[in-house]
Amino acid sequence: MKIVLPLPAALTSLFIVTLTVAPVTPWRLTGPHSQAAMAALGTPRLRLIHHPTPWKPGAIPLTPDERRLLRRSGQHLTVSSTAPPHASPAAAQAARAAARALARTYEGLLFDPLTGGVLPARHPEPAAFDLADGWLGWDIRVHDDATCPPWDPAGTAACDGLTITSRGLRRFGLPEITLDGAACAHTLCAADLLRTVAARLVAGHLAFASAHPDARRRAIDDHLPLPPGPLGVRLTPCAPAPSPGRGSIRRLRVRPATGPGPAACLQVGPPSGFTGSLNDWLCATPTPLRTGLTPTAA
Repeated sequence: MKIVLPLPAALTSLFIVTLTVAPVTPWRLTGPHSQAAMAALGTPRLRLIHHPTPWKPGAIPLTPDERRLLRRSGQHLTVSSTAPPHASPAAAQAARAAARALARTYEGLLFDPLTGGVLPARHPEPAAFDLADGWLGWDIRVHDDATCPPWDPAGTAACDGLTITSRGLRRFGLPEITLDGAACAHTLCAADLLRTVAARLVAGHLAFASAHPDARRRAIDDHLPLPPGPLGVRLTPCAPAPSPGRGSIRRLRVRPATGPGPAACLQVGPPSGFTGSLNDWLCATPTPLRTGLTPTAA
């Protein structure tokens, strides 16, 4: 079966730089994206807007030092880039390079509201694009009615309370991906699997957009193979539901698509014909990547 994904005419990336003083000091942009960023400055592909008000990070986790710096920051800059899909990821990289340079110059914090994280600003933006370089975040939750507590699971087969959803894929014109119903003890396996799926989806999507700059939709197969193992993943459209938690994070619950509209997110699950449980599949699927993720109660 094919899943039809819309390709918007333009994609927008937004970054936030906090300030303790008004931006009057000249700033300098160096590194591999400097020429592209300076050429785009002042156009929709790179806009800088000064806001004489503090920025509230919502539910973004902060260290004590970051919280102290944020309390001292009474102003902020928004750094945005709006460009067609075939200009991705270069346009987003140039905008993030400018945001890094501004954060270094004004000794502020650099936020990515889409992924819900704080980005390091000490080093220039890398030349090569790597999805693992802070372009992806995760919303990890445990159902209120989970059958085992997240920190002391009674058994992997009995627990099905874990939901993990990506944050950041829509920056590239893709729906977010979610996995629901895994055991709390399998948080690492589930996160590794989703990160691998995300990397495959983004690579294919960027290649398609580059080869078809005028396309407004793309059809993908609902079965995504993950070599070198024999197993793959099944992708199923699902719809978002409001999160009961605080902040701007939205929890995407798994539900079958009920109409022909675009997919807001994609459910990741075992391929057709797999006879074991979801947890059996997570343990059997080869996922070489490793992450450090911690579940949070919903």
